[in-house]
Amino acid sequence: MERSDYAREDTGNLVLLEHVNLTIPDQRLATAFYVSGLGLTRDPYLMTGVTNMWINIGRSQIHLPHGDAQRLRGHIALVVGERQSLLARLREVRPALDGTAFGWTERAGRVEVTCPWGNRYDCLDADAYQANVPWSGIDLGVAYVQLDVPAGCAGSIADFYREMLNASVEVRDHNGLQQAVIAVGTHQQLVYAETLAAIPEYDGHHIQIYIANFSEPYTRLAERELTYGEEPHQYRFADVIDPVSGAHCFRLEHEIRSLHHPLYARALVNRNPDQSNRNYRRGADVRSGVF
Repeated sequence: MERSDYAREDTGNLVLLEHVNLTIPDQRLATAFYVSGLGLTRDPYLMTGVTNMWINIGRSQIHLPHGDAQRLRGHIALVVGERQSLLARLREVRPALDGTAFGWTERAGRVEVTCPWGNRYDCLDADAYQANVPWSGIDLGVAYVQLDVPAGCAGSIADFYREMLNASVEVRDHNGLQQAVIAVGTHQQLVYAETLAAIPEYDGHHIQIYIANFSEPYTRLAERELTYGEEPHQYRFADVIDPVSGAHCFRLEHEIRSLHHPLYARALVNRNPDQSNRNYRRGADVRSGVF
């Protein structure tokens, strides 16, 4: 009998990429894009006012507080359902988003969709992500967040996550450049992809991650004076450095939470966007968002 490769079962210390936070100036346009276009769900319980909105995507979220538009230096890969249903929704909301950066391009395995303020979301086809082991089984969710970083720093970023956060990390070659791929839980990834293109100035957007071993990474980060925003069950850091030389590699605020945080594993409402009053089917209102 062939022996199992148990190393493939390891997940590292990072458990869940719970949200990406991007400020936006207009909830109306955000609703048209995220809810009506992508087919996602506004959280019905938290942040229901006009100063912030949380968009549910399976077990993860996009947080959209009011403010000047922020732009991720990279893109976010989502699983949102079948391509033809997505395209139909995008066509339907196009008039409401006229005059913005909104648009989409069909590619092999994905639809690249741009939000009204220029953020890119790669909506993966079912066969594209099911064929890739790390994402297999996702019904609805954030598959990965990819950040564009300067050439030559992917190895240092990989070392930072491995040594400072006890993460499971792989460095891959891609078109002559490197990518640091950080595993998050069983089906998500953070990907730091080297690029030769100019990288915009950081505008303050952030990501939030739950980790199992909470205190040891904090101690190591605090010893380097990288932490701030300490609260019960969470802290933050932004500077990703080479752990040996201390050289700065990238800046991205990380909101790090323990598994004791009261919001961990909160059940999120995820609707089925294919339901309507014209084609309504009993029992088909909800998508599981399970992975």
